[in-house]
Amino acid sequence: MSEGSKQLKYFSLETDSEGVTVVTFNRPPVNAFSTDCYQDICDLADIIEADDTTRVAVLTSPHDARAWGGGADLNDFVGLDYDTRLARYALVNQTFQRVFNLDRPIIAAVNNHAIGAGFVLSTLCDLRIASRDAFFALPEIDRGVLANGGGMFFRLRMPQGFIREMIFTGRRFMADELRDANVFNRIVPKEDVLPTAIDIARKMAKKSLPALKANKAAINKGETQTSWIETYKSGQLTSAGLTTHSDSKEGIKAFLEKRDPVYVDR
Repeated sequence: MSEGSKQLKYFSLETDSEGVTVVTFNRPPVNAFSTDCYQDICDLADIIEADDTTRVAVLTSPHDARAWGGGADLNDFVGLDYDTRLARYALVNQTFQRVFNLDRPIIAAVNNHAIGAGFVLSTLCDLRIASRDAFFALPEIDRGVLANGGGMFFRLRMPQGFIREMIFTGRRFMADELRDANVFNRIVPKEDVLPTAIDIARKMAKKSLPALKANKAAINKGETQTSWIETYKSGQLTSAGLTTHSDSKEGIKAFLEKRDPVYVDR
């Protein structure tokens, strides 16, 4: 596969003879999502769609990574106000829609923890293979903001009880705790995550590429009749408003200073 003029900072690609491309996300220390990382993901999608070399993509992290996707890089949020927060969301929206609309299947091989934006990114993949040792969390409430990824989980028909407990508590759920929540296709030992994902990808890669593309588009069209992206965007207005509150600033500051936040409920 030729990457052309696009140079990826945080993703490496390796394609086998059957057209399965393993994409490895590597942004130490925790695979946090920064502004340039979101742009990297858009460029990654362009590379995959540039030719027919990739029939199926598998998104993973290094085996020893601290997280598959470690949530938003909170260093980006220091100094943000309402307008600049919305500007950042515009890039996030573009990125998430780009992943969702990728014109061929993508499998999330979640071999490490998935937090916040990382967890949300996994929901935009077509399948999710999870490590039994991985935890999953939406910790935004502990930063004083909105866990806006909740709308993504509606797409998966995840039970409301699971969604609300995750959002309101911000706690970590082990993969097995979400076994009945319609999130994962498989939960396997960590060492089996990538081999399992590749095995499924190779079965898919044997199919007609035009058929894979057409089926992907048809499935996406059916799902988006519920307009999940509009739900997601409307929540962003609320989240941007919370950015101006002292609790939001305190939550981010406390996290960066590695201490417990002290909220004043405003």
